[in-house]
Amino acid sequence: MMQVCVNGARGAGDGALIPLSPDAMAESVAQAVAAGARDVHVHPKSPCGQDTLAPRAVAATLEAVRAVTSVPVGVTTGSWAEPDPDKRVADIRAWTVLPDHASVNWHEQGAEAVAAALLDRGVGVEAGIWSGTDGGERFAASALGPRVLRVLAEVMDPDPGTARDSARALLAVIGAAYGRPVLLHGEEGGTWPVLRLSGRLGLATRIGLEDTLVLPDGGRAVSNAQLVSAALSVLSTLSP
Repeated sequence: MMQVCVNGARGAGDGALIPLSPDAMAESVAQAVAAGARDVHVHPKSPCGQDTLAPRAVAATLEAVRAVTSVPVGVTTGSWAEPDPDKRVADIRAWTVLPDHASVNWHEQGAEAVAAALLDRGVGVEAGIWSGTDGGERFAASALGPRVLRVLAEVMDPDPGTARDSARALLAVIGAAYGRPVLLHGEEGGTWPVLRLSGRLGLATRIGLEDTLVLPDGGRAVSNAQLVSAALSVLSTLSP
């Protein structure tokens, strides 16, 4: 499964190609799905372009994206969007339009309560396990582990020379993951090496402007659709 990660916490400073408004996100998603993406991860934005969990922004984003595609759509619940864990839970409980799933970074304070609030509302949970954190250990001890939709194995190592080793170490920490599916992806310079590893291991993965602004050849990407096409092309050449 190929997920497109549309924008992440990036903003206008990362270039005009980053979709920040609901309409821009929807247009980018439509193109990425046409290119082969089968799932969406998007960060709703405030009017000033910052990540937010505010019900109005989440609703506007989901309504715009769902107007152009029927694939599952997920959002972030990252602490940078709302540092107060109690407020994060309150925002989730106040959402008027629900995503199909939402990512929860298990190393963050309040992760269990955030995940429980999502599950209570029937929203799938993507358990984000970041390399270099205690998220894996905390997830392994969580009673909510068997109930998550999938595990996001998130390799935060940006070095293309070491990212694959970091990915393998992270997968070892995650282990059986309660039998839940695993989506493996990298960040920045580690994006393409980790994507190739995910293909060889037969795991789901993701690509998009959240994770990288460059193509496999180092050229600047112009859209999420271009990244999805490039990723699927790379994966098609690999043997598990």
